[in-house]
Order: sequence, then C-alpha cells, then structure tokens
Amino acid sequence: MPTITIQERSEQIGSEAVSDWVEVTQGMIDQFAEATGDHQFIHVDPAKAAMTPFGGTIAHGFLTLSLMPLLSAKTALPTIAGVKMGVNYGGNKVRFLTPVRSGKRVRGRFKLLELTEKRPGQWQQTNEFTVEIEGEDKPAMIAEWISQIFV
Repeated sequence: MPTITIQERSEQIGSEAVSDWVEVTQGMIDQFAEATGDHQFIHVDPAKAAMTPFGGTIAHGFLTLSLMPLLSAKTALPTIAGVKMGVNYGGNKVRFLTPVRSGKRVRGRFKLLELTEKRPGQWQQTNEFTVEIEGEDKPAMIAEWISQIFV
C-alpha cells in the first residue's frame, strides 16, 4: 500500500476509492443484534422475516453504517504517513435507501469531499460514503461522514 503525506491527501478532493465486496451474513447480523440489543424479528428471525416484503432477514441500518472501517480497509486508499490516530466526529447526513438482505454482498464507495487542517496536526476529513449492494441499482446507504485525523 503506498504512503502519502496528509498534504498530498488534501490535494485529492473529489477522488474516489471503491472497496472489495463483503458478504453480510446472518451471523454478522445476529452478532450486531447481540451487541446493540436490537432483536427486531426482521433482523433475527428468518421464518417471520420471510413473511414480510423483504422476503427474509435484513441487516440493521446501523450495521450497514458500521461497516465503514471494514470497507475502507478493503480499498486501495494510500496510507497517510505519520497518523497517530483517527476518530469519528459525526455525520452531516445518513440515509438508508435499500435494505441489505442477509447473504448479499456489499461494497463501499468513498469520495473525499473535504480535508482541512483545523489546528496544527489535526485535520478534519469529510467523505461521502456509499454502500452499494451487488446486483441492485439503488445503494443501501449514503452518508456524509466526518472524521478527525491527528498527525
């Protein structure tokens, strides 16, 4: 994986990176339900969920959002030299457009919208994060996400 400086990354506004495909399994959905306490039947009961318009279980919207680090790691984005840590700052908007059915594959599309130095060694990055579902026209989710990078 190539390494670039934070200044070089700040010159890549508008650039996109796309991840490899990742399968969203029922096991992942069940583990997320356990971790969050969200055991709604559309996520964890295949028999009941089969009787809904979804035709089976679907991933939690927040599980879809939480795939951001995994999908980001599966891109060819260069490593930024000297990073001490990165933290989530928040989202300007998040929209869940299409449910992710258990067993479907998703990938992330990351578009750098902004990267500015807030104070020496602290940068704020805004990305458009889109989760695409293999074989479907409409994405699962689109988010504008902000993170802080400390170098």
